Amino acid sequence: MTSEVSRRVLVTGGASGLGSAIVRALVSAGYDVAFTYRSSGEAAERLVAELTQAHPKQAITAYPLDLADCDALEAFCEAHEGEAYYGLVHNAGQSYDVLAAMMAQDKAEAAMQVNFWSLTRIAKALVRSMIRGRSGRIVAIGSVAALQANPGNAAYAATKGALISYCRTLAIESAKRGVTVNVIAPGFIDTEMMAPYAAHRAGMEKQIPSGRFAKPEEVAALVAFLMGDGAAYITGAVLPVDGGLTAMMGVHRT
Repeated sequence: MTSEVSRRVLVTGGASGLGSAIVRALVSAGYDVAFTYRSSGEAAERLVAELTQAHPKQAITAYPLDLADCDALEAFCEAHEGEAYYGLVHNAGQSYDVLAAMMAQDKAEAAMQVNFWSLTRIAKALVRSMIRGRSGRIVAIGSVAALQANPGNAAYAATKGALISYCRTLAIESAKRGVTVNVIAPGFIDTEMMAPYAAHRAGMEKQIPSGRFAKPEEVAALVAFLMGDGAAYITGAVLPVDGGLTAMMGVHRT
């Protein structure tokens, strides 16, 4: 970041996995970072201590927040409404894997609350100050599941599809005010969330043109780029980071 004045970014779900990689990338780029966490309190404390020691001139803050708790989310947004945030990264997510015909509405709605509705509420709280300042960046972490159909992903894909549609609309509504809104659509990322699929990993990697899962830092690097001055003309975009997965036809000649 070229500016001498550090700009503040809020990251949801920033204590571990991809979220902590995003927090680290943004702090390394010179931003003040506030991040939320749900249950990873000890990891959040360690991350704050680590980054504060390495970057003593920057402010790194962690807030406990369960995005599934609508009352807690509302209180958080009211407390931060009007604050001068330069950026928002909606990384927090909740999975729900089930065949479409077996979908339970309450579980699907819980995933929609965390993955989609919480983004709209936080964006509503922060985007007005961005518009007034004629400068801001919003990045949402989507998924290739919203771009390519996969059995068992109906509910999760729907949440990420809603996220994409919302972000593209917000992008065109705020573009003239210097605010960009983009979606990153990762494929499979090498984090603890993939642990349940460990037995299938080799077979999954064979189906990815790059032949491997993404490193969290590779997705975080794109987040940091989209926050920067060089990305000022990129808005309303959906950017896959998937090793070529969505570019590939699913049926192969043998």
